[in-house]
Amino acid sequence: MANDAVAGSAIRVPPARPGDGDDPIRAVLAAYTRDLIAAVDDTLTNFLTAEVDTLAEIDAATGGFAASARAAVLAGGKRIRPTFAYWGWRGAVGGTEPLPPVLPALAALELLHTFALVHDDVMDSSATRRGRPTIHVALAAQHVAAGHRGDPGRFGEAVAVLVGDLCMVWADRLLAHATVAPARLFEVRRCYDQMRVETIAGQYLDVLGENDAANWSIDRALRVARYKTASYTVQRPLLYGACLAGVPADDPLAAAYTRYGLAVGEAFQLRDDLLGAYGDPAATGKPAGDDLRTGKPTTLLMLARQLATPAQLKALDRAGEGRVDRLAELIADTGAVARVERMIAERVGDALAALDSAPVDRTARTALTGLATAATNRRA
Repeated sequence: MANDAVAGSAIRVPPARPGDGDDPIRAVLAAYTRDLIAAVDDTLTNFLTAEVDTLAEIDAATGGFAASARAAVLAGGKRIRPTFAYWGWRGAVGGTEPLPPVLPALAALELLHTFALVHDDVMDSSATRRGRPTIHVALAAQHVAAGHRGDPGRFGEAVAVLVGDLCMVWADRLLAHATVAPARLFEVRRCYDQMRVETIAGQYLDVLGENDAANWSIDRALRVARYKTASYTVQRPLLYGACLAGVPADDPLAAAYTRYGLAVGEAFQLRDDLLGAYGDPAATGKPAGDDLRTGKPTTLLMLARQLATPAQLKALDRAGEGRVDRLAELIADTGAVARVERMIAERVGDALAALDSAPVDRTARTALTGLATAATNRRA
């Protein structure tokens, strides 16, 4: 059952309270997205309980496998993609349209996100996610604890791929639970499929960049940000929400969402680049410097090499073979960190300009304004 605060017409916007923080938009935003996240989590929990029970009927082992996938989905996270999709929908329909018919479609995006995270962690050989062992690492540990034969690491990676695949299938199945007109659901599905294709294209470019860094560029690094992150984090969820509301692709609102979504999505990834190098592991849930350690050609690293003096460039090459903290310090010395901060600010400004002229519901405009800042000025 969806949370009562969102089961009716719209999420209510409570007044900011003393002590909520210095930024009233972000304080109000936190208050009214909390109810949406609870509704999404309730939808996921109910759906996944039934799905795990069905797989448990095949074999006790498949039930355990499905439970591992469910745990990955419900392990936390900001629920950013359903939130952007919600405001994309609400910005088009206004404040009176009931939420329950579209809630399964919003929650499906979190299953798609889990698919992407699990596969990404395998490809990056990441050990932790959100402060916990990644799925493939946890599954390898289960293999050892059970006394199974074979390579635990290989087992963990193989089963993690299947966990990701299952989440992709679950996303499709949950999307089909949305109770909207068939013709509209067809358009939603087309938007959803485009989001998936672009995400995979961006992920491929990300993998390629790590293996072809000598031929990489700032433009290609930004292209990775655009397709790996911006597309399925902000832009496509907004357009997906608009499709749920019946907004045609050539509508001015869709154009505004596209501009806003690309700008905020790229800024989101640029912030991730900075957090990957300088973030606090206690906040990010991941070790600091992973991207620097592997030499991933992020926009930050590409800018550092472009801005570096000849002496700094030599030092960067030497530091890349040694201490990550020294490399992070050298990158900051080139001015690349300051440049990335400016790029983030420019993109947020462009996103807000897109909203200024958009035919969007007033409450949604306020929410999207707050989200542009909250999603790009964060510690995790």
